[in-house]
Amino acid sequence: MTIGLRLAWGLDGHGWADCTVTDGQAVIVLTASYITSAPEELLTALARLIAGEKETRAQFEAEPTAYRWVFHREDERVWVRILELRDGSDHDNKGTEIWSSQCTIDELARAVIRCFDDVARTYGESGYRGKWGEHFPRTELEALRRLWNDRRHPNGA
Repeated sequence: MTIGLRLAWGLDGHGWADCTVTDGQAVIVLTASYITSAPEELLTALARLIAGEKETRAQFEAEPTAYRWVFHREDERVWVRILELRDGSDHDNKGTEIWSSQCTIDELARAVIRCFDDVARTYGESGYRGKWGEHFPRTELEALRRLWNDRRHPNGA
């Protein structure tokens, strides 16, 4: 079981970010480039999981390396695998698993929402755009938050 799943997104120069992932057992740092919509992909993948998809993916391009997040959901549990690939177009089986953990869908959603809430507080949306080179993923973050809140409070309670 995952204890204390945390993600941190730090902007590291124009168009580059480091994403730190920890679960109390291991810590990894992934690099992402703004050549793809890495934050939007991650937020959207989690929204799809909450909406009921059983498997989904997100990918960070690190030029030329890529980091692929593979999510498998079974009931309330999610198995998260992060693969390092030489090329982003490679099949999963060509990747090297660099991190793997299981958690609940709520733990995962909470960790990702907290991560991007922290990003908004740290940089502000205009500061984020200035450092990352793209708009802050407000639409995707709020869609994920809405789905997660609706899941936790199905009748608006």
